[in-house]
Amino acid sequence: MFTSQFIIHYSLHFVVPLFIAFFFFKSKWKIVYGIFLLSMFVDLDHLIADPIFDKNRCSINFHFLHSYWAIAGYTIGLFFKKTRILCMALLFHMLTDYIDCYL
Repeated sequence: MFTSQFIIHYSLHFVVPLFIAFFFFKSKWKIVYGIFLLSMFVDLDHLIADPIFDKNRCSINFHFLHSYWAIAGYTIGLFFKKTRILCMALLFHMLTDYIDCYL
């Protein structure tokens, strides 16, 4: 039914960000968790791939919003207060997808 890869991947996408938001951004954890959830829209770049989903394909540097250039942009965004939380969420998403490449 559910594989360990599935459980780990989606726990990293939904459960761990909740803990990050709650423990590091206590006063605004709901907003931060919402930003982490909204960062999932970065996966829209999967829609232009053929096939759209391939369980054996690593997203990192395959899809344009998962490219090394995009990751560099997300890293630069950490240095600006207005984009810091969003870029943190996007980088955590990339880390999650990177881990998934090795499971």
